[in-house]
Amino acid sequence: MRVDGTFIGIEVSDAIVGDAAIAAKLREVCPVDIYGDADGSVQVVQGNVDECVLCRLCIDATSPEQVKVLKLYDNEASLA
Repeated sequence: MRVDGTFIGIEVSDAIVGDAAIAAKLREVCPVDIYGDADGSVQVVQGNVDECVLCRLCIDATSPEQVKVLKLYDNEASLA
């Protein structure tokens, strides 16, 4: 799954989209509410994507293969 804002893109591996524990963890760690888990699956809140502060907490809570934060203003460079 990929959701793009104007400046930031969020990619979530299809392998973890249905994982309720990861969904809850992502919602818990994100300081700007990019992630939701209303139905027990990972959701990306479109309206909050560009609020990303590049803190890496979502990547640290999962792995760089499971969640990618892309800087669309920098040729889609991945925050790693």
